[in-house]
Amino acid sequence: MRFDVVTLFPAIFDGYLTQSLLNKAIENQLVQIHCHNLRDWSTDEKHHKIDDRPFGGGPGMLIQAPPVVDCVEEIESKEDRPARRILLSPQGRRFDQQLAEELATEPRLMLLCGRYEGFDQRVIDILEPEELSVGDFVLNGGEVAAMVVIDAVVRLLPGVLGDEFSSFDDSFSRGNRMLEFPQYTRPREFRGHEVPEVLLGGNHQQIAAWRADQIQKRTAERRSDLL
Repeated sequence: MRFDVVTLFPAIFDGYLTQSLLNKAIENQLVQIHCHNLRDWSTDEKHHKIDDRPFGGGPGMLIQAPPVVDCVEEIESKEDRPARRILLSPQGRRFDQQLAEELATEPRLMLLCGRYEGFDQRVIDILEPEELSVGDFVLNGGEVAAMVVIDAVVRLLPGVLGDEFSSFDDSFSRGNRMLEFPQYTRPREFRGHEVPEVLLGGNHQQIAAWRADQIQKRTAERRSDLL
């Protein structure tokens, strides 16, 4: 799977792409992640400026349409696989686990990271990207949101996780659209808190029943909207 990330600050991704499972997925050629500096498509040869003041007035600056459109079209033309275009925006569709599962079936995603007051509306009108939001809050830019999308999608690709079923029962996931059950490891007792006895007996039917009950209780307490 290939990701193309369009950003004004590609260096933000340098450390992120070299850590943990994501780095292993890249090394094992399970995923390709290419970061593209939007300033490379600026027509301002001196300062590589890509923003300007909004018509009609108002605070802040907007990312201009021409460099973004030129950038996306040139990047897409370099490979036969079509890219599913995604623009990270607090005004977009809420990103969730089911959408991550859908995106994980795509051969190529292009993530557009905004800055300042966002993009000139003509970027959306011309390129027609899907607008995705990672929550009802505003970030300094779309880079962190792009990392969220990459992280959620990559772990669903075959071969990335050590156990193919380890993500199946995660909260919100295919095997469990509710919240995951609590889990424990050694020591059996810590500061007066003990591991539930049912988990120690080796009766898999009882353990499965206990976990199913915990899923219901935890979801009812914390996210009853999921029931």
